[in-house]
Amino acid sequence: MPISPDEFLKKYGFDKDDEERDHSLRHNAMEHAKHLRRPHAGTPHDWEEWERFKQEHPDEVEDDEQSDKD
Repeated sequence: MPISPDEFLKKYGFDKDDEERDHSLRHNAMEHAKHLRRPHAGTPHDWEEWERFKQEHPDEVEDDEQSDKD
């Protein structure tokens, strides 16, 4: 008697669910903080802050070219 696809997957160990990507606000904020890139929008004050941070910490900022590819 044939087995169902679900039973086959369970039998041979393929039933493990891949972890879904976390789309929570906390996760997104942490990712943004870990990968500092040029902002896409914001107030003039935000842009001034970004330029000042870029000058003070050049090694902590990802290249602008990389953010265009994402």
